[in-house]
Amino acid sequence: MPTVIQEFDAVSIKNASIQFFDGATQKPGTKFGLVGSIEGETEVIEIVKKAEGIEVKKKSKPTKMNLTVSGHIPVQVARDFFGLSNDNLKPGVWAYGSLSKGKRFVFTADVIDEFEDVVKLIAFSNCSNSSGFKIAVENGSDEVAMLELEFTALADELNNFYYEALVDELEDQTIATQWHTTFTPSLVEVPAP
Repeated sequence: MPTVIQEFDAVSIKNASIQFFDGATQKPGTKFGLVGSIEGETEVIEIVKKAEGIEVKKKSKPTKMNLTVSGHIPVQVARDFFGLSNDNLKPGVWAYGSLSKGKRFVFTADVIDEFEDVVKLIAFSNCSNSSGFKIAVENGSDEVAMLELEFTALADELNNFYYEALVDELEDQTIATQWHTTFTPSLVEVPAP
């Protein structure tokens, strides 16, 4: 009988991974860096039925999720995220400008309940950068500032933007082992008979 977790207190986020796409090819996941925080909010559209000018039914339909992640990330992750390029530039020189296009990606992470020692895997399967490159450097600061990244999670082929799994509830442990390296909706979908 599978384990069922009744309570989960999100204390920290760790082990973040990013899986960039080169065109239609998904690359293996790499370490995203050290995440300080993640915040997300779903945008919805409202479908309303009116009778004689009065609302009698209303449904909210999710359309996408807007996320903000703060952290310390590797240089190449930042370049791929924002679309910095060294095309037609001398070796070691990278540029950001009107032709820059960030790569589409999958974002995954572990959310940890340190009280119960439980891990929740989270994934956003179809993401793209939703803000421009920002730079901020402060002399004399006693702490290195975290980079703030904004991205949008759009619907994937299963019409989902977000996935989660409590590791202790998984019957198929290949899901947990492949989550941060090759997450796709087909990894978690029940196969067709």
